[in-house]
Amino acid sequence: MSRIGRLPVAVPAEVTVEVAENNKVTVKGPKGTLERILPAEMEIKVESEEVVVTRPNDLKKMKSLHGLTRTLINNMVIGVSKGYEKVLEVNGVGYRAAKSGNKLTLNLGYSHPVEMTDPEGVETTVEGQNKIVVKGIDKEKVGQYAAEIRDKRRPEPYKGKGIKYADEVIRRKVGKTGKK
Repeated sequence: MSRIGRLPVAVPAEVTVEVAENNKVTVKGPKGTLERILPAEMEIKVESEEVVVTRPNDLKKMKSLHGLTRTLINNMVIGVSKGYEKVLEVNGVGYRAAKSGNKLTLNLGYSHPVEMTDPEGVETTVEGQNKIVVKGIDKEKVGQYAAEIRDKRRPEPYKGKGIKYADEVIRRKVGKTGKK
């Protein structure tokens, strides 16, 4: 049995979970509403304060879908109740981030500033000049947008310049040594 798949998803009081035909799951909460069509083979039951996912048989594909389906529902429930956020840090001399409206402007040592528009359902805020906070209710969108921002200038191993996640550790390398 899937260790993760068999765990029931606890649903907080302020969150409602509805399962329509073709396993279309709608989760409503104080922060918003999320919808997702989940694998049709899985059986999703809403029981009072929890959601239970069961699989039809023990084929390898069903086993992997079991845990996935449960995790996706859990992420939706957490998203509409607490929300998700990722913190990025901009490190480097002259590197800075600024926000105007829904546009994020990054000065990353290129000849031009890099402008990014917040996708729907994701919001960014800039704290100081070097901290970017990406917030939203959809874990996938928050993670994807944070990764896209980081890709504009990945941290390099010699000086540590670039955009990194706040909890990311950059392996530093020793630079060149001069000839004597």
